[in-house]
Amino acid sequence: MPNRFVSTPDSRSPVTSPQQQSIIQTVRQYSKQLFAFVRGRVATDEDAEDILQDVWYEFGSRAELSAIEQVSGWLYRVARNKIVDKSRKKREERLDDYGYEDEDGGLSFRDILYAEAPTPEAEDLKQLFWEQLLLALDELPAAQRYAFIQNELEERTLQEIADETGEKLKTIISRKGYAVKHLRKRLESLYHEFVNY
Repeated sequence: MPNRFVSTPDSRSPVTSPQQQSIIQTVRQYSKQLFAFVRGRVATDEDAEDILQDVWYEFGSRAELSAIEQVSGWLYRVARNKIVDKSRKKREERLDDYGYEDEDGGLSFRDILYAEAPTPEAEDLKQLFWEQLLLALDELPAAQRYAFIQNELEERTLQEIADETGEKLKTIISRKGYAVKHLRKRLESLYHEFVNY
């Protein structure tokens, strides 16, 4: 099926400014690959076309195109953001089905991270959680990060971790506790943003 956003402007139409010429050249250069990128991440051609239209509108609305250092990176970043925005609005299942409060009243993200995503939008949200979790983990001291990953993601007991590292069990519990507090604080706003769209 031909895509209305892949076709380029008629070269016979009058172009009055260098900025318009730059926009036309960029559309010609990136339309097909950007559409393929977006289409691979949304449910329908129509969704991909809507997102691509938003990307091109935002690009064309910029006052200073020359301020964009790397056009392709900017286009893909905006497209990714538009995909996430659309998935927040259109997702069929709320993330309440994946996340819950644990016994301590804290948020548990394990279900979100390992849940099967029933829709492409849910898969995008799950991917975003993984990305943010990895960034938050990188902010932790190495010992706290190791305790959390081994216990929560690798499902090893705290005693196994203590035995392996030669540390006291209370030390491992404390490290994991600090990691959990940091991750809850860091990821809580993202969780609430998803469930309260």
